[in-house]
Amino acid sequence: MNTITLPGLVNPHDLSSDRQFAMNLARGMEVLRCFTVHTPWLGNREIAERTGLPKPTISRLTYTLTLLGYLDRDPQRQKYRLGPGVLSLGHPLLASMQIRQSAKPIMEALARSTGCTVNLGIRDRGNVIYIDSVRADTANHHLPDIGTSRPLLPSAIGRALILAHPMAERTAILNYLRIHDPHAFESHQKLWTDDEQRYKREGYCLSKGDWHVDIHAIALPVRRIPRESPVAMNCTIAAHQARKGYLTQDVLPQLKSAVLQLELAQGLH
Repeated sequence: MNTITLPGLVNPHDLSSDRQFAMNLARGMEVLRCFTVHTPWLGNREIAERTGLPKPTISRLTYTLTLLGYLDRDPQRQKYRLGPGVLSLGHPLLASMQIRQSAKPIMEALARSTGCTVNLGIRDRGNVIYIDSVRADTANHHLPDIGTSRPLLPSAIGRALILAHPMAERTAILNYLRIHDPHAFESHQKLWTDDEQRYKREGYCLSKGDWHVDIHAIALPVRRIPRESPVAMNCTIAAHQARKGYLTQDVLPQLKSAVLQLELAQGLH
């Protein structure tokens, strides 16, 4: 039986010989992952193209997922979107994350004092998923919400999140990114290298429009809680409001203090 050390860094097709691996379940989950903010409605053909699975297999999966409430079907368009069942799965996870309760007042105070939008994120495959957000910067037209995602390498919080992992796990994540999208990895590799060195020297990650040209951000990993997923925190601000040195001189000390407070609240010092 294969041992999976980091969730999400595996191709289901690589586990076809693993008797413990439920391939049909994995295929169903891959169908659910096809839907995004930009593509909320998909037909069977489009899902087949995204998953690489035969259309008859997709038809059975979408039929089953619709009956179970995880997909909604529009009979006129013959397309599907995520159903309420998916949302009901996410709430128990968010509610059980003690770090969110500890972080909320700290993030709110940080947002008030800096004017930045403050976010807390965890990793899902090659992305950061925001598990909480305090949106103070109204000039930011990319205001995040809980559950929104950012790619790991192009974002400061993503690079900080990689740094939140132990070295062996960090290497596994980078290898996954390299294999999953070689072109994107090559394009963003210097961002990672620069922030890796910056973190060693100064203890933070910085983005000046790396993910979105009009958004600047600064981010720190949070010391890992035993048996919990690593998290990272960032402060973001619209580029036209980020006067020279504001993030690194004014915001950074406050962000470091906030992360320390969160770690203390979790009993990590």
